Amino acid sequence: MNAKTVTANGVTQSVEAIVASHANWPGGLMPALHAVQHHVGFIDRSLIPLLAETFNLSHAEVHGVISFYKDFRTTPPKGPIVQVCRAEACQARGARDVFAAATTAAADLPVEVEEVFCLGLCTAGPTVAIDGALHCMVDAPKITTLLASAAKPRAEVTASAPKPPSSGDTVVYVPRDAAALAFGADRVAALFEAQPGVRVVRNGSHGMLWLEPLVEVATPQGRVAYGPVSAKDVPALIEAGMLTGADHPLRIGAVEEQPWMQRQQRVTFKRVGVVDPRDADDFVAHGGLVGLRRALSMQPGEVVTEVTDSGLRGRGGAAFPTGIKWRTVLDAPGTQKYIACNADEGDSGTFADRMLMEGDPFTLIEGMIIAGWAVGANDGYIYIRSEYPDAVAAMRAAIAVCEERGWLNGVGSTGSVLDSGFVFRLHVRVGAGAYICGEETAMLESLEGRRGVVRAKPPLPALEGLFGKPTVVNNVLSLATVPAIMADGAAAYAALGTGRSRGTQVFQLAGNIARGGIFETAFGITLGELVNDIGGGSETKRPIRAVQVGGPLGSYLPVDRFDLPVDYEAFAAADALVGHGGIVVFDDTVDMAAQARFAMEFCALESCGKCTPCRIGSTRGVELIDKITAGERHHLDTLHDLCEVMADGSLCAMGGLTPLPVRSALTHFAEDFAAPAGALA
Repeated sequence: MNAKTVTANGVTQSVEAIVASHANWPGGLMPALHAVQHHVGFIDRSLIPLLAETFNLSHAEVHGVISFYKDFRTTPPKGPIVQVCRAEACQARGARDVFAAATTAAADLPVEVEEVFCLGLCTAGPTVAIDGALHCMVDAPKITTLLASAAKPRAEVTASAPKPPSSGDTVVYVPRDAAALAFGADRVAALFEAQPGVRVVRNGSHGMLWLEPLVEVATPQGRVAYGPVSAKDVPALIEAGMLTGADHPLRIGAVEEQPWMQRQQRVTFKRVGVVDPRDADDFVAHGGLVGLRRALSMQPGEVVTEVTDSGLRGRGGAAFPTGIKWRTVLDAPGTQKYIACNADEGDSGTFADRMLMEGDPFTLIEGMIIAGWAVGANDGYIYIRSEYPDAVAAMRAAIAVCEERGWLNGVGSTGSVLDSGFVFRLHVRVGAGAYICGEETAMLESLEGRRGVVRAKPPLPALEGLFGKPTVVNNVLSLATVPAIMADGAAAYAALGTGRSRGTQVFQLAGNIARGGIFETAFGITLGELVNDIGGGSETKRPIRAVQVGGPLGSYLPVDRFDLPVDYEAFAAADALVGHGGIVVFDDTVDMAAQARFAMEFCALESCGKCTPCRIGSTRGVELIDKITAGERHHLDTLHDLCEVMADGSLCAMGGLTPLPVRSALTHFAEDFAAPAGALA
């Protein structure tokens, strides 16, 4: 806090008001800390007594929360915050060199460089965020230039009056998805908005991220797409007759006719890229609320049965049957229950949650309302990671629209959902840079305003979850699939897939891949089809050496396993993990010993610290791999033993699954752990 705003008691009046405004929020400490830091730039330690008194906590508890989360700062930053992604998908495209260049360049500049483990732009890495503004395909020279630019003093910008919606006979679609924004979609949209007779609609991305910004124009023959379109391309496109669908080197035709789209079976993502994510009427016109209206016409138990019969399993990684979880909460005693949506999508190579929230937020809301009706919950919480500011804004905007429409209950609302008599409120909560909060019990702790430390189970969250009440905890994709199941019936969804892996999976192709993006299809497609046929092989055109499936806790698989069908049971039999459906591709330049080391390093950095196998084991794992790669190969047996202890003794999947990438690297790429020339034998 600067001297201009500090009062005699050391606390600014505006900060006092901010803290007080969160006093009655359940779990209000985390939102209050975010609000204070947004207002001041950091959280002065002198505020701890005020925060403790407001939220009836001890000073130690408040300090513990502030110190646990990476995002919270207790000293003023020396300049703009620069987040450089170090996760695997960006590593596959050179992120190690970018981070090294950033830390070197920042030493003499007034900027704060921070490591981050995924910004959700996993197809166009290395990625960087500067005060929230995204930059993609950054190399070492570019990061140096970006930091120098960020360090320059910036003039105060006076907010201009909101621009009225553009109007005109010609409709041009320009995505507002975060990936498109990183490629300059806002500048492209502004140029089209300046054209007379043009109305610009900011839709989501269709998922062909190598073509972003993908611009479409509505013509009598349908929507015609062009891409990738940069700001410098717009004048020539308009001159060539793009607004009437004319030919041009960037013209690709109708999106739905592209091979990438035709090979998909879109259920969860059927509206993403098609609709305006801020337009409730557009949502309804494309089938929105059909599932909710049917659910409200049924008894709660009947809805749970429908979801159970569909075969839907959790899409967050554990793949637990959704209907069984719902039935447990429905049958649990008590009148206060909750729906908690886990949108803390922190796994490298995964970005489907982000794209769904940014491209079709009403579908997630509809799914959460159905879940609330099915189990008897009147409140839902969406926990979104702080690295997704565009998703946070999209969900908050959509919730406000739903409250206005009577689809949700807002503060002071006396109505009910679609006049059904059912009351449901929805709240957005933002994480603060802790990967472990993707684990369901750590997320619940964070929602309650505490450190994101994993809880022991039992009791299960379905019986004692948020604020000690029965709670449905589901991933974004699980909840967003429910409306389609309710609209089309359980049998239609169960007819897709294979074995016990029913329905579709939203695969995310990332890392060193030529055509990265979202590909939704039924379970059973092979890994090779996804990487080579759909993804087009490596972006560098070099041979592929390995893919990591399922995020940083997933196995590394060599190309001789590309015949593996992607379903939960087949992957489990291969000591692998489908997880959230992320697939990160590496070419033949990858050092798999370095990747194994990173798995342990990542666990050490992100462990909540509650259990010894995870907290200490990961640290010892880094040390052992360093010794092995230096030539001390007798430590290999110790590393195998350590992996066994971590897998069997860790409290949650953070430590329990970290051995998967390490063991798979040792099994399939043993030559990378061989002693270098001249090292000790």
